[in-house]
Amino acid sequence: MDLQIKTRVLRLFTYGMYAVTAHHGSENGVFLANWLSQCSFEPPLLMLSVENTSHTRLLIEASGLFAVHVLASGQREFAGMLGKSSQTNPAKLKNARWHPSPLTQSPILEDTLGYVECRVRGELPAGDSQIIVGEVIHAEITSDATLAPLTMQETGFKHFG
Repeated sequence: MDLQIKTRVLRLFTYGMYAVTAHHGSENGVFLANWLSQCSFEPPLLMLSVENTSHTRLLIEASGLFAVHVLASGQREFAGMLGKSSQTNPAKLKNARWHPSPLTQSPILEDTLGYVECRVRGELPAGDSQIIVGEVIHAEITSDATLAPLTMQETGFKHFG
């Protein structure tokens, strides 16, 4: 297989950009994800790929809860800030407007199009990542729903998870 062609074809797949947050104990976490998809209508399920090295993945596994926020077109700089490693930027949430969810305690980002809160229903190892399946237990529109979502193509980023 030609690895350059493989990479080019895989980059043709369309992806949104999502901020994923979680809370456990006294810790909050956030990361930028692009490998996410709805996988069931009933019950409403999402599948999310999270890098094995993600600090927020540990919070999700410990609490069994997380929130996924849809970023708006034009939020490339905000997305880039959220996409930095927690090891190099442990205070990412200090640069975001948010409040704790009354339902899951996950940070709810205020400058997004909307969000869903999920309860973990299953996990599956996937190479350098973990697939987490979450059941949507709450959803909110937080901004003008006519705005377009931010996409991977718009940002020019290569991968986040």
